[in-house]
Amino acid sequence: MQDQREHSMSNGSLSAEHAALSPIPNSQSHASMPNGKPPGSPGPAVVRKKLMGYVGFANLPNQVHRQSVRKGFQFTCMVVGESGLGKSTLVNTLFNTSLYAKKQPLPPHAERPKTIAIESISADIEENGVKLRLTVVDTPGFGDFVNNSECWKPVLDNIEARFDAYLEQENRVNRAKMVDNRVHACIYFIEPTGHALKPIDVEFLRRLHNRVNIIPVIAKADTMTDDEIASFKQRILADLAHHGIQTFVAPQYDQEDEETIAENTEIMSKIPFAVVGSDQEVMGPDGKPVRGRQYPWGLIDVDNEDHCDFVKLRQMLIRTHMEELKEHTNMALYEQYRSEKLLGMGVTQDRSVFKEINPAAKIAEERSLHDSKLSKMEAEMKMVFQQKVHEKEAKLKQSEEELYARHREMKDALEKQRLDLLEKKSRLESGRPLTPEKTKKKGFLRQQ
Repeated sequence: MQDQREHSMSNGSLSAEHAALSPIPNSQSHASMPNGKPPGSPGPAVVRKKLMGYVGFANLPNQVHRQSVRKGFQFTCMVVGESGLGKSTLVNTLFNTSLYAKKQPLPPHAERPKTIAIESISADIEENGVKLRLTVVDTPGFGDFVNNSECWKPVLDNIEARFDAYLEQENRVNRAKMVDNRVHACIYFIEPTGHALKPIDVEFLRRLHNRVNIIPVIAKADTMTDDEIASFKQRILADLAHHGIQTFVAPQYDQEDEETIAENTEIMSKIPFAVVGSDQEVMGPDGKPVRGRQYPWGLIDVDNEDHCDFVKLRQMLIRTHMEELKEHTNMALYEQYRSEKLLGMGVTQDRSVFKEINPAAKIAEERSLHDSKLSKMEAEMKMVFQQKVHEKEAKLKQSEEELYARHREMKDALEKQRLDLLEKKSRLESGRPLTPEKTKKKGFLRQQ
């Protein structure tokens, strides 16, 4: 392992140094352009720079790999289905180990269990230096009674009890040693009837699809022909869509290569998986031992994709999407249950505290507020302007009336002066004095 780490680190350093020494074409270098934008670009361009020397962050994936290998991995899987559908055999086939011992038939007069029992089996598995702590939760007795009403309740209680245990660990003061016992995937076995989902199947899936990642499988698919399996899958998908039951869907990420996208699409197209389990080896047609079942009419090879969907189930559950199953359990299913639990306990929270802000929406909101503020200011300015205009018009009208009054007064005065001058002119022309002589009546009376 140490040699592998040194080899990966040396490869990372050589690749980084090679990238640093490789020339940068002028057509791809944006750093030398003004403002970091290529000519004619509509928006800001992303500046892509290559290191001029070795820094070391290219080894971050190697650090994560070493830490993960040192800590190991945990995975909890639940299997649910009626007895006799091959749950134990399929689990042994999935992990290529004998987790379940061969079951012995009960004596005829032995007492049968009256309720569903929840059993957990844990095992430490190691493959190429990678350790996995595997826990399989079995539900013997599911659907085996005459009255199967609320047969889903013990399973749901077990899943929620695991959620409660994890929530209690989160509320501790010291959370250094947290153990994740939550159920990350539930493989639900459907009886190969060839018709549709039974009421017990619909009720169970409807009750638990928002608590655990549901992976439906058609058990013992070797009892049906290919056409019957295809028709049965369509009926199951139609029933799931009709009742609003959600199964696990692998997420799609950006910048994935076409091969990975095609592989994930092919895996998702096989849901529900038609599987056949076998932990025994039989002799194949070419003389090599294979895991399968020998029948008088032929051989079923569980690792042959032409025979069943076991390889696709194992590929999704273990090789490609195990971490996605754990992440979806933690980020979606557990968070929903945790929120409901805390709200039921009366714990409230201001939703705006951890509100995710979308920069584009934030800019649009600020722009809308700014536009409304500008509109309000514009309306106020228009109102003030109109008031000023009215006041100015009133003052101008008053001034105009005063001017008209003064004009009339001056006109009357001028008209009066003109009449006086005309009268004086007429007096001069007629020889009359400008000012008429006053008669001395008093003196005349005195002389007389």
